[in-house]
Amino acid sequence: MALSAERIRVEETAEASSPPFHRFFDEMRAPDGTVRHAYAELAGLLDNLSIDSLVTKQNAAEELFRRLGITFAVYAEGGSTERLIPFDLIPRILDRSEWDLVERGCIQRVKAINVFLYDIYHDQEIIKAGLVPPELILLNPAFRPEMLGIEPPNNVYAHIAGIDLIRTGERDFFVLEDNVRTPSGVSYVLENREIMMRLFPDAFAGQSISPVGNYPDRLLENLRAVAPSVADDPVVVLLTPGRYNSAYFEHVFLAEQMGIELVEGGDLFVRDGYVWMRTTEGPVKVDVIYRRRCLHGSAGFPLRLHARRAWPAVGHPRRPGCACQCARHRRR
Repeated sequence: MALSAERIRVEETAEASSPPFHRFFDEMRAPDGTVRHAYAELAGLLDNLSIDSLVTKQNAAEELFRRLGITFAVYAEGGSTERLIPFDLIPRILDRSEWDLVERGCIQRVKAINVFLYDIYHDQEIIKAGLVPPELILLNPAFRPEMLGIEPPNNVYAHIAGIDLIRTGERDFFVLEDNVRTPSGVSYVLENREIMMRLFPDAFAGQSISPVGNYPDRLLENLRAVAPSVADDPVVVLLTPGRYNSAYFEHVFLAEQMGIELVEGGDLFVRDGYVWMRTTEGPVKVDVIYRRRCLHGSAGFPLRLHARRAWPAVGHPRRPGCACQCARHRRR
């Protein structure tokens, strides 16, 4: 189908005015066609594989995902369907210097988000200075006035962050969005690594690859760090909306990997200003709740108590959504 002259002129103007990163960045090959150092071993491995072999491995990966139940639910009109997690046989590889750059940038960004959240729930200096219009914060439906003046443990609001990145150059990484309310998907990262090691064991031989399998231990350590100081051995639970949530596989996976209880709203109740968990051996006081996805209230679990004694330490409580609204990216 031919393009109109007006359409062509628009495209030519856009091309001429686009920034240098408008073309995609080839992560495996340099502009002269040579393979980048980090991909040298993988490129040699792929050169020895036929297309049929790659298709066979792709089918094997999908079968493993299906057998292990690694799926997510897609909701549409008329119901929902279970889909497999997309799996790419060609991994992204960063060398140590590249990863150090990404790591420093992500740490800096999450610190800035937490400082921003602390400010808007306390002195609101960023609003008083005119850097952000007050209506963008105060009229945002995710802004929680109940949290004003509340001191979260260690002044941390976003305990876990999932930052979506786009690579546009040798040392250029752009942030697509910050997922700091309830980021999900890390279980798929861990399972992808396991399946990749099964399909391409030679690709890992002799390589110094940073581990990802210690994530559940680090997550549990992070959650325990915000427990009340009176708790010698904090009881941590993962709160899920239930089996019909699209990320339920991840909820089960993380609870099992951390060795903590997976609970729903009906499993918890408030007594004497504390949250308790119902168990077969009687009530158990809960010190830290890792809340997953939206929870708008459930029988026997009054959410209005979250800002006071009832939720002394909650990972991602029902509060500052302002930090992950896409409309605010231009002001970051």
